[in-house]
Amino acid sequence: MKNYILMCDIIGSRNLDQVVTIEQFKKCTSHINKKYANSLLSPLTITLGDEFQGIVQNLNDSIQILIDLEEFIIENNFKFKLRYVVNYGKIETKINNKIAYEMLGEGLTNARIIMNELKNSSHRFNFIIDNLEKEIIINNSFIIFQNIIDNWNINKDNQLISNFLKFKDYKIVAEKMNKERSLIWKREKSLNLASYNSSKIILQTISKQ
Repeated sequence: MKNYILMCDIIGSRNLDQVVTIEQFKKCTSHINKKYANSLLSPLTITLGDEFQGIVQNLNDSIQILIDLEEFIIENNFKFKLRYVVNYGKIETKINNKIAYEMLGEGLTNARIIMNELKNSSHRFNFIIDNLEKEIIINNSFIIFQNIIDNWNINKDNQLISNFLKFKDYKIVAEKMNKERSLIWKREKSLNLASYNSSKIILQTISKQ
């Protein structure tokens, strides 16, 4: 049976504070496992110090989990970037619904191969599914998504971006931050938030079709 296999690792983990990073990484998996408990056939499980894997119920949930992880990292001002593979492939053993261990199958093997190949790319997201047209749209939309968020200066603008992700409307963000509306409106444009939100809408729409 085919399932959506999610694998992820921390980019450049060797160059980061190991203790702080693994604690933050654990918070990421815990957040998703709690919020998406009904969407995970096997929970996100840290298999190595800087990697996790899990089995997701469907494509829409897979995309939403990746977006949620990225926003959770931003909102908590974590100092790392993640790289993701979602592979729709076969798992030949029984799915472990308690922890993502003790499972075998071609889908898991291929996801690992794809993850290793992705390490030689500048892209952080790669989907392999059974619909080539949809796969191309998703991967290209994530290129746009990544180009926007990777250009954000999180150290400088963490609070501002977090407020935009939460409240959406620049007028509400200005009020929450006690700033002039015109200033926050200009920052919304410079952060390219309209394009960011559009990329999310495209991803969420195509995954439901």
